[in-house]
Formats: sequence, structure tokens, C-alpha cells
Amino acid sequence: MSKPESLSLAANCFHCGLPIPQGARYLVEIEGHKHSLCCAGCQAVAQAIVANQLTDFYKFRTDISSRPEDLIPEQLRDLQVYDSLDLQRSFVRETEGSVREASLILEGIVCAACVWLNEHHVKQLPGVLDFRINYSTHRASLRWDSQQLKLSQVLTAITEIGYHAHPFDPGRLESLQKKEKSAALRRIAIAGLGMMQVMMVAAAMYIGAASDMDLQMRHFLRWISLVMTVPVVFYSARIFFQSAWRDLRRGRFGMDVPVSIGIGIAFIASVWATLTGGGEVYFDSVTMFTFFLLTGRYLEMNARHKAGQVAEALVRLMPATATLLLEGQQTVVPVSQLRRGDRVLIKPGEVVPADGLVLDGMSSTNEALLTGESLPCRKAAGDQLVGGTVNIESPLILQVSQVGDHTVLAAIIRLLERAQAEKPELARLAEQVSSRFVPLILLTATAVFLYWYQHEPSQAFWIALSVLVITCPCAFSLATPTALTAATGLLTSKGVLTTRGHALETLARIDELILDKTGTLTYGQLAVVDLKCLGEMQEQACKQLAAGLEQASEHPVGKAIAALSPQPYYLAQLSSESGRGVQGYWQGICYRLGTASFVAELTQTALPASKGNETLYSQVYLGSTHGWLAQLSLADQLRAGAKPAIQELTSLGIKISLLSGDQPAVVQAIAEQVGITKAWGGQLPADKLAYLQALQAEGKVVAMVGDGVNDAPVLAGAAVSIAMGSGSQLAQASADMVLLSENLQQLPFAIKTSRRMQTIIKQNFAWTIAYNLLAIPLAATGWVAPWMAAIGMSASSLIVVLNSLRLKQF
Repeated sequence: MSKPESLSLAANCFHCGLPIPQGARYLVEIEGHKHSLCCAGCQAVAQAIVANQLTDFYKFRTDISSRPEDLIPEQLRDLQVYDSLDLQRSFVRETEGSVREASLILEGIVCAACVWLNEHHVKQLPGVLDFRINYSTHRASLRWDSQQLKLSQVLTAITEIGYHAHPFDPGRLESLQKKEKSAALRRIAIAGLGMMQVMMVAAAMYIGAASDMDLQMRHFLRWISLVMTVPVVFYSARIFFQSAWRDLRRGRFGMDVPVSIGIGIAFIASVWATLTGGGEVYFDSVTMFTFFLLTGRYLEMNARHKAGQVAEALVRLMPATATLLLEGQQTVVPVSQLRRGDRVLIKPGEVVPADGLVLDGMSSTNEALLTGESLPCRKAAGDQLVGGTVNIESPLILQVSQVGDHTVLAAIIRLLERAQAEKPELARLAEQVSSRFVPLILLTATAVFLYWYQHEPSQAFWIALSVLVITCPCAFSLATPTALTAATGLLTSKGVLTTRGHALETLARIDELILDKTGTLTYGQLAVVDLKCLGEMQEQACKQLAAGLEQASEHPVGKAIAALSPQPYYLAQLSSESGRGVQGYWQGICYRLGTASFVAELTQTALPASKGNETLYSQVYLGSTHGWLAQLSLADQLRAGAKPAIQELTSLGIKISLLSGDQPAVVQAIAEQVGITKAWGGQLPADKLAYLQALQAEGKVVAMVGDGVNDAPVLAGAAVSIAMGSGSQLAQASADMVLLSENLQQLPFAIKTSRRMQTIIKQNFAWTIAYNLLAIPLAATGWVAPWMAAIGMSASSLIVVLNSLRLKQF
């Protein structure tokens, strides 16, 4: 581009080349020169180009196009396209008002300091409500006000500090991980090759120094070492320098700052010694600790990818295509094109593409990845199907009810992302320590250098270099997030979804557990547990009559009775009275099923003496104009595994209370069956909350397990709350964890996992502190060479990650 025109002589717009209207005063400043523009649109684009450091767009532009899209750099066009509402429908979720949520992938994250830098930078933008990054998966959760801020502005702000963000896509995530591994292996290969060559030359130089090698030959070998070290420093080690520069530009001392200073100073000193022919060269140390640092980071990256495998597996559950049934024809379409009400054919072995209702067919589905339960679930017409499950046996026809971001699987993934992105108290503490640790190390290395320079100048440089390299605080920042990611992944695979970052940390400390009864200890579904004949009619006939009377019922009691017989009698003239019962005719005889008073009006006789325990069961009676026929006792069924789960929880030292709104006698009976000593019935939501608060006032850490809407206030008030998977959406939204599998035996497993996670985090911190307390004195006293320091620093981080991954074998 030619020399910029002065402001007074500019006749055409600097951006688009059109004549500038008289009186227009639109300006942009580039490299100290002000340029005239024709309109506010050109000014906005030009300012965006300057803000994103894309001014080379003007330098290398050979001609001005008349097409608007050619007047904007490709980088900006790529970001602005994400403001399209049509595009945002695929990855942006609307919450309340103008608040939006999106899941992003960040490229360029190499350490926990990168996470800190991005979070703090983006959160400063007006309109950003929340921004969290999961270091293990490099996925970010963004909440923003679309009236104050555009999504492209957030992506641009991330680009400004040297990173790249784009909407999350499982296919692209896999591609990025492969790209990340490939680039890491290339850097390791160059560093390894350079290290081997330089070490051979260094060995020759060491032998030559002992055998009076010719000075010219020694100087030649130094130049050979320099040539072989240049690719290692400028290609393999470039990732350290880029990360350090990003941190320093934002006034942050990241973990790559001491590493970059060490590599940079050692290389510059060696180059100077080579040029001047005096002093020591450290090319062997530079290549060696670059190789070991990259190798350690590569192993750490693989472990990090492994830690996030469960979340990635959930994302990949949804298929890419589905078989749409339209006017009798089968058409394969992308899942993204499905809409509510569509009819879809699911063949055996195929993945259910969306949530919906089975219209036709009978089969089984595998829901292991969603609930952790390996046994197939029977599905028939009228049953609900969840997207992401696998059809096993026979074809099913599904009517779509929820698609895309509104499916159960999408909700689970969002909750899991939120939990992994939130930072527990220990993680925030580690972040504070590591942010202060790097400046302290820089001061320590400087002090060590000054000390050795005064006492033994020849040793000062490499000893200070060892101090810089050996004490990188990566392990501090990795101690909590890797353990948290591994634990949440393990629990998710078992059907226990963690929705809040603090949940596992708090669950490990609980000493009181409050349980609801209906829908928690029990299935929440009534069933006929006993049938007593009161007349001469046989039991089977009574069942067929009762089932026939309730065939059309939607009431829970009616459904339970309708399930008594697969071949019910067909009754005519069915009618019902709300709260009393149902009446119908069979073979010309009138029959009634319902309350005792309702049936007595028909029988015109007194009810025989009760043959059931009316205090524990709900009673329904069957009668006709000829008299009383049967007494049916209904009760909620105790969940399978409830009793062993309670026993295991008690063995963990946890005190258990049962609170329910049901009749006290019923609650007490259930409590006795499972072995709970503290049980209260007739409890309103306010009573449950008061009981919870009383325990908390005593200093207890209390967990609550419930399922219904009436449990939401107590769930919200508990230190950690667990909702049943079949419970209401309000209860799940109020909870910190969701028991998707509804297997109560996973509760003690979750508690043991959380306690083990806490133990591993403490082990990680203990190891990191012990390592630094040992490594710094050894390095400062000259016992550790720079290449050994590189191995020690990489091993320290790797040990923390591998120790955290032990949770996956729990």
C-alpha cells in the first residue's frame, strides 16, 4: 500500500474508495495516521479491523472491490456470521428475556493460566453474565445479554488475546484433538531429533576439552550446535514463548513465563558465546529440557483427553441422520431437520434420534450411557423414548416431541458442562497460589543467580536456569480440575449426574442425609398389594371386573387396578364420580368400584369387617346390587435396593432421616422396612425446610434427596441436594446432582467417590508442595542440571494427572 494520504487531500474513502460526501468527518487512525472515511459503516468496519490487528488487510490489498463482502477481512466475516439467528438456533439456548447461553470450544489453551486469562478477559465485557472454561475439555460455557453484546464481539475479544473460539461441535472437537496431538508430536519429533544431534556434538566437545581439542574445531562444533538448536527453539519451543507473551501482555505471570525465560536466556547466552568465541554454551541443555517439557505436556494432554471422555461420549450419542416417515415413504434426513410431530422409524441397532412417544412396535432399549443401568428397558406403544438410547430388538415408530437443545440428553450435557466448568473452593485456592507463585520464583531465581555470580560465576547461570524450570506451578492448577473431571465422568457413567461444581466437594463432608419417601424410597406408583374376596365370586373374576371398570381411567389408582388383568371384562355404560369411584354394567348387573360409602349405596348392606390394615394401605371396594365382592389394598412399592443402600449409608457414618407428607403410620412402616430410625409423616414443605435448617444450625452438613415439586425448597436449602431422575424439572433444576439411574445404591457409591476425590486432591497438593520444597533447594544448591529440572517439572504435573485418573478405576 502506498504512503497514506493526508487528511486534507483525501477525496475518496480510505476503506471502500467511494467519494467522500461534503462535510463527512468519519475517521480512523492506523499506525499514527488518520484516514478519511465516507460513512459510519466504513468507520465501524475499519475500527474493527484495527482492533483485531488486521491492518495488513489494507497493506496487501491491490484493488478495491465493489462487493461489500470483499471490503471485510475473512477473519472478521467468519466471526460475524455467528450473529445470524438461524445459525444460532443450532447451538445457542434462550433462557429468560434476552439472556442467551452457548457452548464454545477454545483453541490455544495450553495450561491453567490460559483458562484464567480468557475467563477474566471475557468477563470484563459489558453484557457477559458468566464465562467458565473446563481445562480438561477446553470447552467453555458462555451466558450473555444479547441486547448489550453480540456473540461475534465475544469471539473477537477472545481472538484479541491470541486464542480462537467457535461454537461447540463434537466432530470438530475430535478433529481439534487430533490436530492438537499431531502438532504436539511434530514439536516433540523436532526437539528429539535436535536433542540427539546436539548431545552427540556436546559429547565430542566434552571429550575434546579433556584432550586439548583444537580451538577452531571447538568453535566449529559450537556453530554446528547452534544450527541444530535453532529449529528446536523457534519451532518446538515456540508454544512456550507464545503462551508467555500472551500472559505478559495482559499483566499476568503464567506458567510458561519462567520456562520461556529459561529457554530464551540459555539460548541467547549460548549464541553470544558462539559469536564471541568465549564463555559457555548451553545448547544441549536447551534442546534437552525443551524435549522433556514437550513430552511431559503431551502425556498430560492425553490424560486430560481421557478424563473428559464420558462427557464427549454423551455428546456423540445422537446420530447424524434419521429415517423420516412421510406419506408412507421412508426418507433419510439430518437429525437437525426433525421437528415436533414428525414420525420416525427406528430400526434395530439404531440410536433414537430425538425424544418422543412410541406410536407402534415393541422392543427394548439400551440406556446404559444415560442411566448407568446395563439391563435393557422394555418399550411399547405409549412409552417414552429418550434420544441417544439404542433400539435393540424390533423396529419402533417414534413420534418426535423434543429435538435439539430441548432433549433430555442436551439437558444432561448442559448440566455436566456447568458442573465441570464451575470451580470448587480448592480450585480457586490453587489458582490464587499459582498466580503468586511465578513472581516469587522469578525473584528466587534472580537471588540465586546473584549469589552464585558472587561466589562461583561459572555456575551461576545454569543453576538459576534450573531454579526457573524446576518450579513451574502447573501441578497446583491441575490438582483439582483433573480430579473433578475424572470423578464427574465416573459418576455420570454410573447414572449420577453432577450439575454443580461444589457438589462433590460438599458431598464428601456430609454427616446427615434427609430422604423423601414417595418417588425416592418408593417408586411413587401405586400397585394392588392385596385382594380379599368378600362374597362368593372368585378372585380372578373380581380382578377382571375391577380391571374392566378402570380401563379408561387416567387416575394413578385406576391405572394400578387396570393392570390387575390382561383380559378384563367389557362393561357397558361406564360412568364415574370424582373422588368416589366408577360404575358400569356387565351381563345386565350394575357394579361399582370405589370408596366404601360409594359401594354401600349400591349394595344396600353394611361393609363386612375389614380384612386389611387400613392404616398402611389405601382401600378400594368392589360391589354389585347382589352385595360386596372384594376389598383391594393399594400401596406404593419400595424401590429395589433401598434397604442395602440405607445400610451402606449408615456404615459410612451418615445419619438418615425420612420426611414425607404421607400418613405417619405409612411412613413409619416404610422406615422400619429399610432400617431408618428417624421418620416423620405428615410433613409439609415448610416443615421439611425447618427440620433441615435446625440441623444446619447445629453445624451439620446436610444432604437432601427428593423428587417432587414440593421438595424444591428443601433441595435448594440443603448443602448438597440430589434429585431423582424421574422427578419434576423444578426439583432437578434446584438440585446439585441428579440420580438418573434411580438406583439408590448409587448414593453410597457417589459419597465414597466424592471422599476419594477429596483424598486424591489432597494427595495432589501434598505432592506438589513436597516436590517444590525439595526441588527448589536442590536446584538452588546446584545439584540439579537444567535437563533434570525439565524432567522434574514435567513429571510433577504428570504425576498429579495420573493420580487423578485413578478415580476412573474406582
